[in-house]
Amino acid sequence: MKIRVSAVQYKLQNIKSFEEFSKQCEHYIRNAEEYGAEFVLFPEFFTTQLLSMGDGQNPLTINELPGFTEQYRDLFRTFAVQTGMHIIGGTHVIRKEDKLYNVAHLFYPDGRVEEQAKLHITPTEVQEWNMDKGESFRIFDTDKGKIAILTCYDIEFPEIVRMAKAQGADVIFCPSCTDDRHGFHRVRYTCHARAIENQVYVVVTGTVGSLTNVDFMRANFGQAAVITPNDIPFPPKGLMAEGELNDDMLITADLDLSLLYEVRERGSVTTWRDRRTDIYPDWNSTVEG
Repeated sequence: MKIRVSAVQYKLQNIKSFEEFSKQCEHYIRNAEEYGAEFVLFPEFFTTQLLSMGDGQNPLTINELPGFTEQYRDLFRTFAVQTGMHIIGGTHVIRKEDKLYNVAHLFYPDGRVEEQAKLHITPTEVQEWNMDKGESFRIFDTDKGKIAILTCYDIEFPEIVRMAKAQGADVIFCPSCTDDRHGFHRVRYTCHARAIENQVYVVVTGTVGSLTNVDFMRANFGQAAVITPNDIPFPPKGLMAEGELNDDMLITADLDLSLLYEVRERGSVTTWRDRRTDIYPDWNSTVEG
């Protein structure tokens, strides 16, 4: 089975209304639809663009971002139903019991909306935005197979991707937001490592552009990529597709799931099968599903 995926390099720029945000999102959605995408990935924190709607010198604060949650969900739910695509709507900051969480949203073509909170949060998220970490992890069933959504810093922890693979996920979607080369390469290199270790596809993207009046969103360094295991059926560098660095664009690629099953059984290396579970934990026996 093949899956066509698109990943959006979302350009952050100051806006004056939710309608401007909506039109920019629709542009990417329609572009992905024209390419026949079945899954579309938006980046982490792309809805912080809404904070630029303040009066110029005084943008909205992170504590006001959850106030847009229903508008955001209604917008992307409509996109998913209208296009028949699964949309990983980046992440949006929501409030639960007076705590802020950085939450990825999966919008299904039938109108369902599922959530995955970011599990590992950075010092900036804690110290500057007073955010809390998510407490649970799950994979998502779709009519194209099982997927997982791990946000930015999450992908830097190999254990959680082991859990995703043990529960049957073949594709990991990774919305990210990095402000410089160091952060960008941390995420990119670990995406490649996770794809090799678990013989899965990783689809990653990030924000580009700048919000000139929003603290901690002034600088963005991003690039979308569709990453594969490094074995003969795949491109030698493990890159199925890659965007132009820091450009406003999207990429599209076809993921052949049968190739994953092939290399897991008889690849040049069989990293998942060759785990030394007599020495370290066997995630197959320590997670449900």
